[in-house]
Amino acid sequence: MKHLVFLLEERSAKEMLDKLLPRLIPEIDYRCIPFEGKQDLEKNIVRKIRGYCKPNSYFIVLWDQDSGDCVKVKEKLVQLCKQAGRIDSLVRIACRELESWYLADLNAVEQGLEISGLSKLQNKKKYRSPDYLESPSKELEHLTKGQYQKVSGSRKIGIYLNPNNRRSNSFRIFIEGIKAII
Repeated sequence: MKHLVFLLEERSAKEMLDKLLPRLIPEIDYRCIPFEGKQDLEKNIVRKIRGYCKPNSYFIVLWDQDSGDCVKVKEKLVQLCKQAGRIDSLVRIACRELESWYLADLNAVEQGLEISGLSKLQNKKKYRSPDYLESPSKELEHLTKGQYQKVSGSRKIGIYLNPNNRRSNSFRIFIEGIKAII
């Protein structure tokens, strides 16, 4: 049986994935390993992959683009996975931040945070393609009037996040990558 290992730059991604993955891939065993930010993940990725002993494991690295060059960031992470001996690792970049994925699914935000009326804003230009927003986390904080908190909000929104949502291209590619592995 395949075992997916998600290497994540922060705990909020783990909280979201722990709610999304059981609905997306109920038959697949997985583990989410959060790090304490980008530097911690980058510093420890090779050691973590090399030291992981469970058979049939596939590694998926999730990284927020923030202001970095997406291509260069991905190349660097792919090289680290190769250095660890796992050329079959999947590297995915959330453009710009994980919160872009939430803004692409305002229905999930509305349900998770129990704020009525958010989903009707989905057709506004900035929410149709939120990967292009400069600071999705600030936008989400503003939109929810401060109710969104990174970790607890990710947990609450992840329950309702629609894996078939295509408004965020980086989310769509992330989901397609997982499906390709399984």
